[in-house]
Amino acid sequence: MKPLGPIPPGFETIDGELAVDGRKLSAIEGGEGTPVFVYSAALIRQRMARLRDAMPRSLRIHYAVKANPYAPLLELMRALSDGFDIASAGELTLALAAGQAAERISFAGPGKRDAELELAIRHGVTLNVESEAEARRALAIGERLGVTPRLAIRVNPDFELRGSGMKMGGGAKPFGVDAERVPALAREVIGAGAHWRGLHIFAGSQALDAGAVIEAQANTLALATRLTGEIGAPLPHLNMGGGFGIPYFHGDIPLDIAAVGGVLSERLEVLPPELHGTEFAIELGRYLVGEAGVYLTRIVDRKESYGQVFLVTDGGLHHQLAASGNFGTVVRRNYPVAIANRFGEKAAEEASVVGCLCTPLDRLADHALLPPADRGDLVAVFCAGAYGATASPSAFLGHGPAREVLV
Repeated sequence: MKPLGPIPPGFETIDGELAVDGRKLSAIEGGEGTPVFVYSAALIRQRMARLRDAMPRSLRIHYAVKANPYAPLLELMRALSDGFDIASAGELTLALAAGQAAERISFAGPGKRDAELELAIRHGVTLNVESEAEARRALAIGERLGVTPRLAIRVNPDFELRGSGMKMGGGAKPFGVDAERVPALAREVIGAGAHWRGLHIFAGSQALDAGAVIEAQANTLALATRLTGEIGAPLPHLNMGGGFGIPYFHGDIPLDIAAVGGVLSERLEVLPPELHGTEFAIELGRYLVGEAGVYLTRIVDRKESYGQVFLVTDGGLHHQLAASGNFGTVVRRNYPVAIANRFGEKAAEEASVVGCLCTPLDRLADHALLPPADRGDLVAVFCAGAYGATASPSAFLGHGPAREVLV
């Protein structure tokens, strides 16, 4: 038997069934069909409120659209956050459609095509350029359009976020400009007449160790101070990245945001002269929406093979790739999973929850202890609010995407 991950806070039991914000998930599904992703607006608001309480008041909180670009959710995040961070022209289109002001959008990511640069420049979006060549292309496009581009530089820092699930800095990386080359490029950008927007330093993601996040933020401030001094011009904006993780697996401990926010508040109160007048921001995606989402899939068959119980569902890795263990994990572990319509019942049977795809990789829970379940029951996979629907191969085998709903 393999343990399940911890069910996020905020979910409850009503009449023995899984519920959120006073509503049974079976009622939310409403017979319109599974699989479906359900996102709780109330849980997202609560998460943002707790984060605001913990962080310095002057700190701007940006939403990383890549985590979940569902249109109704973007409209909610526009109201709750201070800006959007995007990674493609497609996300830019979605952000603008959600009503986000262009000046509150920043665009990061390697390999931006000329058409993407042009679209961002036309709209007045800040471009976090990732190389000298990209910066020069943006300058040339701005000159051709007669528009002053808003340019920041993404820095490949000379440190990493310890213990992060995905390291984005330290050593050779395809992301950003190596720190020692940043001052020369910044002076070139400023000298060319661009609207200088500052630095973007992102060291890693999915960190649960407050000490590691605090250390990375200290290193970020120190690096920004040094680079600003070498650039010889004020730093208008510093995007400090994010990296705040959420607990997915058995034994994971939630990130202590009070500790992170307390230390960051102290540091922002005693800034070096180089950073006086700088606006500070963090960008978060999964931390804001990940635990507010649940993926519902219905059992279509119950079968036994050599003494093992398999609950076969109408969903699978084509909708929730990460829960299957095929999205960046080395050793597969179980996400938090429950039988939604039997949430109040005792977990008394070892079973594996599998999807409808013809591959052994399609497994949502492996040898997990669950209430006895059968055809027609609803399986809930938690921590599905980020990197779920759009981070999964929904076209695989022609099954199509899952529905999404914000409640």
